[in-house]
Amino acid sequence: MTNHQIRKKAILSCAITGVLATRKQCPSIPYTPEEIALETKRAYDAGATIAHIHAREPDGSASWRPEVFAEIKERVEKLSPILINFSTGGVTGTIQDRAESAVKLKPYMAAVNMGTMNYAIWSKKEKKFHMSGIFENPFQDIQWLLENLRAQGVVPELECFDAGHICNADYFIEMGLLKAPMHFSLIMGVCGGIKGTRRCLENQVSILPEGSEFQVIGIGRDQWQLGRWGLELGGHLRVGLEDNFYLPDGTTMATSNGDLCTAGVALMKELGVTPMTLEETKAAFK
Repeated sequence: MTNHQIRKKAILSCAITGVLATRKQCPSIPYTPEEIALETKRAYDAGATIAHIHAREPDGSASWRPEVFAEIKERVEKLSPILINFSTGGVTGTIQDRAESAVKLKPYMAAVNMGTMNYAIWSKKEKKFHMSGIFENPFQDIQWLLENLRAQGVVPELECFDAGHICNADYFIEMGLLKAPMHFSLIMGVCGGIKGTRRCLENQVSILPEGSEFQVIGIGRDQWQLGRWGLELGGHLRVGLEDNFYLPDGTTMATSNGDLCTAGVALMKELGVTPMTLEETKAAFK
């Protein structure tokens, strides 16, 4: 597990677009490969060294088409040397369908969802679910993905929505499919997953396997408080329009991912943490 001490240097990651947020909610959400690449360049220029990327169709819907991912990768690489982290998560299609691009296109990293869960959007005001489904990630899918990413030399980013998802890593460590340094994303505040509280985060960090690094993914305006706690506990930092539209004041909507990365760098420096360079980020994965 981690040492629970604030780091001198930390990685800043940016989640560029996601698949659920729309331009009706935030006009700056990018859809097309060109827009995603431009937003990724803004994130890199503001201090991010990793870009977590989902693909979209021109209408904003989720895309798993390899040609879309290929165009995104090509355009991103033309604009900046940022490390690309492709998503493989979704509620439709097989793991092979969703992960084809992450395996064949060989991005630097790819997300691996570490367990099955209920996944919903809850309206506290209306007292009802606006979206509700099962986010299925059975062991056989996780194993297939880890085996194929390893064969291609792609770094797995282990996405955990609850404590049990962290514990699931133990089986793949025993198989030899996961080895230190392992990089966990602790996703907090999703309806169906763990609550976004300090106590829950401290527990998550305490059960990470030896040789683990982590970042906190906070959903909505809680992103900034969770990000601060994560840094204080020795983690890295993720920001981005996939997770949250608002700057730390809670009312000003970001005009780009660059705005959020600039705020992320400011938070890090406030805590005495220096953002890692691209080369330092690469070294953290070896």
